[in-house]
Amino acid sequence: MNKEERERNQAIKRASELKALVEDELLQKPNVVGVGVGLRQKGGAYTDEIALVVMVRKKVPTIELEPEDRIPEAIEDVPIDVLEVGELFAEGDATVE
Repeated sequence: MNKEERERNQAIKRASELKALVEDELLQKPNVVGVGVGLRQKGGAYTDEIALVVMVRKKVPTIELEPEDRIPEAIEDVPIDVLEVGELFAEGDATVE
């Protein structure tokens, strides 16, 4: 394993550990439907940066959110990427009309 692979694995491990610590808190925020670990996106394109991915129903301008409802740009040394995903349903739970 080369240095780049080791650093990437360490970043994934660190983000996964942080996810376990903050997931419940993030899920309490309005509009948040999930938290994961993945590649950060900028301008619709994936980067090589490992991030906590906070999934929201709909992105809302920060100014419209109460300070306690805002999602930070990073927690500790791990960046956060906010991803608009709409409503999420467990398989078999969605009702189509």
